[in-house]
Amino acid sequence: MALLVRSSDGPDVAGGSFSVVAAGVLPWRVKGKQLQVLLIHRGRYDDWSWPKGKLDAGETVPECAVREAYEEIGLRIRLGIPLPAITYPVGSGPKVVYYWAAQVQDGTPVPDGVETDEVRWVSPEEARLMLTNASDAAPLDALVQAHESGVLETRAFVVVRHAKAKPRSSWTLAEGKRPLAATGQRQALAVADLLAAWAPKKIASSPWTRCMQTVAPYANRNAVGVKTVGELTEHAARRNPGKARRAIAALLAKRRSQAVCTHRPVMPSVLAVLREQLPSRLAAFLPAEDPYLRPGAVLVVQQPVATPGKLVSVELYEPFED
Repeated sequence: MALLVRSSDGPDVAGGSFSVVAAGVLPWRVKGKQLQVLLIHRGRYDDWSWPKGKLDAGETVPECAVREAYEEIGLRIRLGIPLPAITYPVGSGPKVVYYWAAQVQDGTPVPDGVETDEVRWVSPEEARLMLTNASDAAPLDALVQAHESGVLETRAFVVVRHAKAKPRSSWTLAEGKRPLAATGQRQALAVADLLAAWAPKKIASSPWTRCMQTVAPYANRNAVGVKTVGELTEHAARRNPGKARRAIAALLAKRRSQAVCTHRPVMPSVLAVLREQLPSRLAAFLPAEDPYLRPGAVLVVQQPVATPGKLVSVELYEPFED
C-alpha cells in the first residue's frame, strides 16, 4: 500500500521522486492552557528534531510514523491531522519526511537511549529556537496554525473500499455472500496494519461478506465491534442513494474515531457527504472519477472535536498489491 496523496503536501512532494522516504510525528499536548510540543535530542547527530525514521520494507508511511514514535519515545500514539512534509538532499539523493500531529493525552515519553538520548516538552516558540534544521519548522507552523484555529484536536473518519473479491462471473450464489479472493484476503491484512495508525474505535460496514471480511482482521486484533449498515450495500445504495448519504452523514455526526467499509457504487454517496463538509480547496483532493477508490484503498478525513460539520484534511492510500 503506497502513499497516494495528502492535502497537507505541496505539488513538489505529491509529484516528487525520492531516494529516501521517512515519516514522523509532532507530539503535542495542552498544559495549563498552553500548547506544548515534544522535541527529541539525538546524540549521534547532536541535534534537536521530531521523532521520525525511515520506512521498513513493506511499511506504509503512516505505519512508520507510529512505529518510530513508539521506538524513539515509548509512546503509542494515533495520528491526527497530516502536517507538511519536508524535503532535503542527502548523500543517496532527495529525501522526504512525512509528518502528522499526534496528541499525547497520557503516558510519559522516554528516550530509547539509542537514537534518542533526551526528550523535552517546550512551547512552540522555544521549539523554533531549538530545532537544528530550519526546515523542521514547517510542520510546526502548520500545527500552531491548526491550534489557533481550533482544529488541532481531531477524530479520524476512515473510508475503506472492500478488498478484492472473487469475480462475479465465477460466483453463482447470492451477491451479498461473495467473499474476498486470495489477494483480497492479503489486502485485508494490509488494511488492518494501516488502520492501526489511526486506531478507529468503531467500525461500520456494509453487511455483505466482502466488506465484513475486509475489516475483520483489524476488528479481531483490536477487539473492536462491527456495526452493519444495510444502507451501504450495493443494492440498497443503487435503489436509494439518498438513504446511503443520510447513513454516512449520521455516522459523521457522531464525531468519533471510526472506519466505514463499503462498495464502489456507494462511493459517490460517501464522497458527496464529505464534500459538503470540506472547504473547496480540500474537496479538490477527493477522488472525482469512477472507480473513486480501488479495492482495498483507504481514504482518511479528520473531524475537529470543537467544530461540528467541518472536515480539515484529506489523505488517500493505494491498496496493497501482491
